[in-house]
Amino acid sequence: MEKTINIVLADDHKMFASGIAGLLEEVEDFNVSGVFENGLELISFLEEKGADIALTDMNMPNMDGLEVLQELKNKNIKVKIIVLSMYDDEKLFKQCKQLGAHAYMLKDADFDELKYTIREVMADTHVMSFQKVLSQSNEEHYVDNYKEKFKLSKREIQILRMIKEGMINREIADELHLSPLTIETHRKKIHQKLGVGSVIELVKKAIDMKL
Repeated sequence: MEKTINIVLADDHKMFASGIAGLLEEVEDFNVSGVFENGLELISFLEEKGADIALTDMNMPNMDGLEVLQELKNKNIKVKIIVLSMYDDEKLFKQCKQLGAHAYMLKDADFDELKYTIREVMADTHVMSFQKVLSQSNEEHYVDNYKEKFKLSKREIQILRMIKEGMINREIADELHLSPLTIETHRKKIHQKLGVGSVIELVKKAIDMKL
């Protein structure tokens, strides 16, 4: 069994924070040990009890995301930080990276994307790239019957389209700024959701779906 990843979350939007916490708790090896409304509460908890991963919003009262990063750095608190932001702003992205953030994600990214990012950050394989952030915001929203039927995420549809074009895992990983292991995990889920057992079947299904 995989080691449990202890996660804390700071966001002043209670509904969003509760929703994310609930989804994270459903993942077998994830444990949410704290949900906080501002950066001060987050820092206080991390000083006392620590965590593996801290998810922090950018805009919060008392102490915002950048101030959280700076405080963690000043106090040398060992935790891996994933910034959840509404802004695909390169300047803000660079500030977070300089202050020691391990990942930067948009709030409207798929939950699967967050899940894979947490695993990559834990494994020290995540590459912080602003192009990756843009890919989260610029993906189309797919709503036709095939996509709804098979419950494919935006990222899975993007990868399925690239497989149909003949790209291998390494090429897809390079294009999307993800690790080959993450691409392989996505591929397995796509196979399961579409009920196919080979690349040929997968490509045929993608053609039928008009991807």
